Amino acid sequence: MKNLKKKVRFRINLKSKHLLAIMTIFCISCIVATFASGITTAPLQDAAGALIVPFENSINNISSVLTGIQSSMRDKQEILVENENLKAQVDSLTEQNNKLIQDQTELVRLQQMYNLDQQYTEYPKVAAEIISKDPGNWYDTFMINRGSADGIRVDNNVIAGKGLVGIVTEVGTHWATVRSIIDDSSNVSAMTVSTQDNCVVEGDLELIDEGKLSFSQLYDQDNKVTVGERIVTSNISEKYVEGLFIGYVSDIQQDSNNLTKTGTIVTPVDFQHLKDVLVITVNKQDSITEGGQNEE
Repeated sequence: MKNLKKKVRFRINLKSKHLLAIMTIFCISCIVATFASGITTAPLQDAAGALIVPFENSINNISSVLTGIQSSMRDKQEILVENENLKAQVDSLTEQNNKLIQDQTELVRLQQMYNLDQQYTEYPKVAAEIISKDPGNWYDTFMINRGSADGIRVDNNVIAGKGLVGIVTEVGTHWATVRSIIDDSSNVSAMTVSTQDNCVVEGDLELIDEGKLSFSQLYDQDNKVTVGERIVTSNISEKYVEGLFIGYVSDIQQDSNNLTKTGTIVTPVDFQHLKDVLVITVNKQDSITEGGQNEE
């Protein structure tokens, strides 16, 4: 009984390296016995295949999955790089598009200035840029970057867009202040183009929200002035040269005295987005003085 317990204790305490050596010897003995006895190895191969093939399939499946993940990661990285390149291209194209829009806007503005200059070829003019203005949304009073050194004088008329903007009220060497015709203190002696009837165009900062000016003292006895009539500066104006376009009649009403009419005018000038102007460098008084000298 004691010997049996010793044997059992011996098997339990058998080390791994001893077990491996025993199994190796056993396998070699089986192989030798097989070759010596001529017994076929097919059953062993089948057994080995049953154990190894599923393992190989699992390895192949895992390898395929890992390859797919690696390919996906590589594709994702390539997509990210391509996306960054596309973003850079979009930013570049956006910048180029903005530049083209600015250039197009500048071209349109310069074309308008040229057309306006050609419309009044009888008057010498100097181009100027607006450099500051009074607080508020409208250019009722503003400063330009041209002054006496450029031939600018007080009472020079100022035009922009498609018509009259205002008049120079103060001049420095390289700057000048302009009061526009929308200012509440502005009064312009004007006339209708078709009938030559005189009126007074007055600034109104409330009406300009609708793009309009007001006029009064229109003497239209024959009722020929209607909506759409062109209004220009009058030949009898003391400070404005004749024929500068002011706007179109948009509304006209008979006054209570039944002698004169009042109404509103739509101005062609955008007094909310002025940038550049043309200053007419001759005054109305210059032509009056020249006329008097010629008569003498």
